[in-house]
Amino acid sequence: MNKAQSMDNQLHNLSTSITTASIVSIVQSVYTINLNELPIVSTESSGAVFPPGTTAEEAIATRLAQHDGELTGPEIRQFINEMFGVNLDAISALDGAKISLFSKDQWVIQNETDLFVVWTGPGDLDVKIYPTSYFIEQTGASTIPEELKDALTDLGYSYNEETGGCYYVSPTGEAVQDAFKGQTIGAVVQVIRGAYSHL
Repeated sequence: MNKAQSMDNQLHNLSTSITTASIVSIVQSVYTINLNELPIVSTESSGAVFPPGTTAEEAIATRLAQHDGELTGPEIRQFINEMFGVNLDAISALDGAKISLFSKDQWVIQNETDLFVVWTGPGDLDVKIYPTSYFIEQTGASTIPEELKDALTDLGYSYNEETGGCYYVSPTGEAVQDAFKGQTIGAVVQVIRGAYSHL
């Protein structure tokens, strides 16, 4: 079972109704993400607007109250994405993909045999893609493969000789959109499946 299914299973097996504490606890246990340490992303478009200084637990409690605590796993993951800019469904889809993910100042996914790192900076304003030490050990190459470099530069990344990877900065000064993150991850996954799934 993947992370999203595991989260749904834990929510379903709660002996009480869903609470703020249970959501925080389940996300921590399944995804090793501490929601209390994440900044809240207030946006008019998502309808998730909170006054400055609102804590993560207060924001979650507000959303739960709006739905009388009757929320499904997918609905909870959606509002966590809206509130914190953390896409739990996308993270779950990366199970076994051999990609390490660093986001919101913490490792979201990191395994010893991962091949590439997708690193997003504060506020999701920039993204770096570079090879892991495991990839370098296994292939003898200290840079990302040419086909991945080409795919990423087509998306707007620039190649960085020092890191052996690619770098992107949001041209608008706003957080990189989920769709762009999806294209980035897709490019990395395609290269891994095409040539490196045996590692």
